[in-house]
Amino acid sequence: MAPRFTANGKRIGRPPKNPQTAQAASPVSAEDAAIGRAFRQFMNRYDGAGRGRRMASWNAPSTGPNQSINAALQVLRDRSSDSARNDWSSESIIQKWTTTLVGIAITPRFHRIKSKERRQEINDLWTDFVRQADADGVLDAYGMQTLAVRSWIERGEMFGRRRYRKASDGLAVPMQVQLLEADMVPNFDTDTYTGLPVNNKIRSGIEFDNRGKKIAYWVYKTHPGDGVWSGAGGTPDATALVRVPAEDMFHMFEPKRIGARRGVPTLAPILAKQRNILDYEDATLERQKIANLFVAFISRSLPSLDPTDPNHQALTGLESEIDGEAAPLLPMKPGLMQELEDGQTVEFAKPPDAGTSYSDYMRTSHLGTTAGTGVPYELAVGDIANVSDRTLRVVINEYRRFASQRQWQIVIPQMCQRAVEWFADAALLAGKVSIEEREAIVRAEHAPHGWEYIHPVQDVEGKALEVKNGFRSRSSVIGEQGDDPDVVDQERADDAERERALGLPVSGVADATSSTAAPDPAANTNRDDVAQAELERIKRVEAQTDALREAARATAARDRAQARQDELHQSVLALLRDPESV
Repeated sequence: MAPRFTANGKRIGRPPKNPQTAQAASPVSAEDAAIGRAFRQFMNRYDGAGRGRRMASWNAPSTGPNQSINAALQVLRDRSSDSARNDWSSESIIQKWTTTLVGIAITPRFHRIKSKERRQEINDLWTDFVRQADADGVLDAYGMQTLAVRSWIERGEMFGRRRYRKASDGLAVPMQVQLLEADMVPNFDTDTYTGLPVNNKIRSGIEFDNRGKKIAYWVYKTHPGDGVWSGAGGTPDATALVRVPAEDMFHMFEPKRIGARRGVPTLAPILAKQRNILDYEDATLERQKIANLFVAFISRSLPSLDPTDPNHQALTGLESEIDGEAAPLLPMKPGLMQELEDGQTVEFAKPPDAGTSYSDYMRTSHLGTTAGTGVPYELAVGDIANVSDRTLRVVINEYRRFASQRQWQIVIPQMCQRAVEWFADAALLAGKVSIEEREAIVRAEHAPHGWEYIHPVQDVEGKALEVKNGFRSRSSVIGEQGDDPDVVDQERADDAERERALGLPVSGVADATSSTAAPDPAANTNRDDVAQAELERIKRVEAQTDALREAARATAARDRAQARQDELHQSVLALLRDPESV
């Protein structure tokens, strides 16, 4: 029977029963070696799974989605916050994500309330709640959205807690929301704990029942980083925590793996790189300071003189300072031309050069750090010197797709929807809405703040053509900008009525007689022709822009060639005047 080998070429099988009498092992035959090589090649079909010299130092632990986070989570949070406080690029990344995801606000629309009067009353009730929503009394509900998203991006996750209030508190609805940092829910595991129901367990600070359903969150009474809690690591003291039912909490984070219970900061993949960039920047600054030092040393081959002798200052003719030693310190003046005496020489210090690779290194490094966080380099750093408008549009559009994904998969379902549900429950308990209206409120449509136009004329014309040709509705265009179509239509009607009352030309509103007139068949027939003509006009404008850009490049190239020709001409003239100077 042919021997079998492992992936490392080791033979599989038991050793001889009588090793004392066993003969010495013979060298591996060529056939066995070929079998071993073939087996190893079969097993290592991925270069990344190889264990050769290139991959020998790559030790990738096989850990679960939570075990890989638990040990490093607190350090990642602290370093991420420290980087945001002290590193401009980290702060810029966090700020860009916060602004992009929230903008001014993500607002709900209660379109399932059929009665316009009743819908307006509920909108007014929501507006009152927005002003009073913060349990800390600092921000309104939309400002809390910004703070919550920033905390999630910076520290990997955040929590919100529903706080019930008394009717005597004078609130629009008897409920407020308290935002909690990630540190407020300690990351610990235990099966036995004071106040923990039987058969329940705590994992990552979250209580689960025996079916794996979230039951409660264990929350600090005060922030552990403020020095109030006296525990010393491990399982927190039960007196420092309070058990909050899961229905009274929302948890906003982005799970990176299936089954992950906690989130990691957005800056986690680039923290080490950011630190290296800061070190390089500091080292370059120190080297530049040293390079700016300008020192000259005067040496003499003549016999030394008394420092008080006037001839000691013969080099400059200026007063000198005696720095506690026999050698004086001589000042220098701009434009000074000094003739040296016999036997005197001047040597200048040669500090290290500051180097010319600083800008290239910083740009290349920040290209990587911004890519690691999903923010375009041009937006995070503000460097658009070598980027065309078309390239920038592609970059921004791709970034907006990623941002929309985070809005609709994380921010809206995990935070905004929970806030609307809590508002509906509180309004129902206060008797301000019915059960049917409560069900309609929780099915609200959320409208993120619209994106600004990159090219206003082309963008608006393109959307107008989409509506005109039936590719989309006007309501979707209005909603995409974060506005409410009903509100926009009402505002247009109010504007038209006011303009008619004042005798002003009515703009943007169709004439009343045209609404009942029969459609013009010719207009329908020529619709495609009009759209095609509009597209051709846009193409002509873009072609003219490209032609102007190419003409500018050609002019710049001619100017550079002319400058080079003038430089060569001057060199030839100098050579003719003085052949020995070259």
